[in-house]
Amino acid sequence: MHAGRFVITGLPGTELPADLAALWRRYRVGGVILFRHNVAGPEQLRRLVGDLLEVLGGDPIVSVDQEGGAVLRLPFLPSPPPGMSLGAADDPELARAVGAATARGLAAYGFNLNFAPVLDLNTNPANPVIAERSFGADPERASTLALAWHEGHVREGVATTGKHFPGHGDTTVDSHLGLPVVEKSLDELRRLELVPFARAAGRLPALMTAHIVYPELDGELPATLSRRILTGLLREELGYDGVVVSDALNMRAIADRWGAPEAAVRSLAAGADLVMPLGDLELQAQTLARIQAALDSGELDRGQLEASEGRITALARAFPARPGSYGEAQRAADRRLFVAAWTRGLTPVGDPVPPPKGACLRVVAQAQPEGDGVSEAGASGAELARLLGGYWKVDPVFVSGVDAVPGLEVATDECFNLLISNSRRPYPRTSWNWRPDLHVALWNPFAAAGVPAPALVSYGFRAEALEVVRAWLRGEAEARGRLPAPLRTTGT
Repeated sequence: MHAGRFVITGLPGTELPADLAALWRRYRVGGVILFRHNVAGPEQLRRLVGDLLEVLGGDPIVSVDQEGGAVLRLPFLPSPPPGMSLGAADDPELARAVGAATARGLAAYGFNLNFAPVLDLNTNPANPVIAERSFGADPERASTLALAWHEGHVREGVATTGKHFPGHGDTTVDSHLGLPVVEKSLDELRRLELVPFARAAGRLPALMTAHIVYPELDGELPATLSRRILTGLLREELGYDGVVVSDALNMRAIADRWGAPEAAVRSLAAGADLVMPLGDLELQAQTLARIQAALDSGELDRGQLEASEGRITALARAFPARPGSYGEAQRAADRRLFVAAWTRGLTPVGDPVPPPKGACLRVVAQAQPEGDGVSEAGASGAELARLLGGYWKVDPVFVSGVDAVPGLEVATDECFNLLISNSRRPYPRTSWNWRPDLHVALWNPFAAAGVPAPALVSYGFRAEALEVVRAWLRGEAEARGRLPAPLRTTGT
């Protein structure tokens, strides 16, 4: 039994280094995940995946985070909307079609496992990392849409992974940066967070764990390391028999307390089938050696790991990694579908009115929003100014961060004041020196709760989303979506 069968790991750049390939061969690593920094373009990606498949050998897993919206690693593919946009449209058939089109692009480049859909319920608007990634706050409605998305996705040959068990929606701490604690009773968890996972238990081929402590479930360990949660709750009570994948073990919630090598063994012992020790060559070598030692010594139960190996192999064979074609006609059709889906999700808050044609348009936005390690960086202020130029006379006002926006000194003149939220961060809870005529929330929908203006919510900033926002601003599209989670002020 080889340690690498129970690992999904990554690489530092756009090519597979020889020393890393040698390490993977030594331990027979069977899974890899690619991020934006691994992708330079379609031809490079095809070469890289070909190299990976050669090194990974039989029954490989090539995975990616391609949720839609801000969490999208392949920028050259058409961009699907995130869960909350589909929640606003509230159409399972649309969700199913978007899931299928998302998978078509991935399958063409050799991916056979996608870390989506998000099954977390956004029951806390202050959540710093879930927000628009969730399908909504209502457990039944969100479950129905997420499962429809899954059905379309697997139909196109790419496995899905529901995340993050048993629920990341009600946190105020990002587990990439710290260890969240969810203080909810077991009854509350069963009524809300656990519903989508219970419904997914017999259907989704994989689930991802959450680096979160739930005192009602386990008073000491986060779900990723908890046998009570992964085996007792997920396997035994919910009856889940698919592949359980840990979230990345380099996240600070885990790395700062246990370190990836020790956490990998603990997670496998708790009931995970695959762990993700992402990091450099040294960290990967340490983690693989630690897992192998635990296997060889009997510290890890061989019967349990044989069952894990069987589940992993069954998934890889049910969804083989076979790069294929993604023709221009299909790409164009998928892009049209995504544009229609982004349009269906456009949501009015209050009574938003577009600016008059040809008006002076004062555009207030963050100059250069940053990504957060999970989400990619938002559209820049300059990109937004170019988008709107030509139809309006754009007067750009760019700020370095959202905290400066409420206190701006904005001239009282004939210009239409358009505030565009192109960052996930909400505005601080404070009084405003000025009032926008219109607020466009391109990213976090909960930003609309803290702005004294009617709003248009798009749930995303991809090219397709910006296209439909511009169409609405020009009076060429309608906003008929409905917020799938209640708006409440989230500022600090």
